Amino acid sequence: MSDPLVLIPARLAATRLPNKPLAEIAGEPMIVHVWRRAVEAGIGPVAVATDAPEIVEAVTRAGGQAVMTRTDHASGSDRIFEAVEKLDPNGRHDVVVNVQGDLPTIDPAAIAASIIPLSDPAVDIATLVAVIVREEERTNPNVVKMVGSPVSPSRFRALYFTRATAPYGDGPLYHHIGLYAYRRKALQRFVGLTPSPLEMREKLEQLRALEAGMRIDAVVVDDVPLGVDIPHDLDRAREILAARASDPKVASTFGSDPMPLL
Repeated sequence: MSDPLVLIPARLAATRLPNKPLAEIAGEPMIVHVWRRAVEAGIGPVAVATDAPEIVEAVTRAGGQAVMTRTDHASGSDRIFEAVEKLDPNGRHDVVVNVQGDLPTIDPAAIAASIIPLSDPAVDIATLVAVIVREEERTNPNVVKMVGSPVSPSRFRALYFTRATAPYGDGPLYHHIGLYAYRRKALQRFVGLTPSPLEMREKLEQLRALEAGMRIDAVVVDDVPLGVDIPHDLDRAREILAARASDPKVASTFGSDPMPLL
């Protein structure tokens, strides 16, 4: 049995949408919506890892937990590793789930599904994919594809990630969703590795793990969550969450109490 800790890295220095984590959606900052989705997943305590006091204030005002980290981290994985070492120095939590801070519409069930492959001791890192249904996304380099070998009808062992259209031939293509569940020891190893040749060529951090011989398995989920990168994405997120809030059939646990950290 694993004991996961969910961490959400967030910073204010986005170039295409400045102060993105604090952007208002349905009356609350975006980072609070992501925190709520992670709490609703119900797999373990949740904290936001940030270098901005403004983000700490927004999260704590909503009843959440946040931890300050250094400003010089190159990636979200580096930031969450610092955060987990601060929050859990005794190593109680053996799984660390990294939920991107710009996914306010993510399904909590998808977050929960991310840890399933880690029941297999051979798996170092788990992630999510969804079938590509729009033809234009098959050739879009901004849509990262997972090439994998099936382990079960809903799970793959990832062999490669690419911005190219792959694999070749008939059959579905899979859109990679950048949410990761790490064994804690795997996270420690990963952040200690230097950027790899394929990682730098494709500009995909997860290739560093594959090049180092680490195993990544991917769970198939129904939908790709909306990532907020530009003002248009923010408008769409507002529309989606407003529609959910106005639909009485949509179950919501917005008032859930967060799980205690320790």
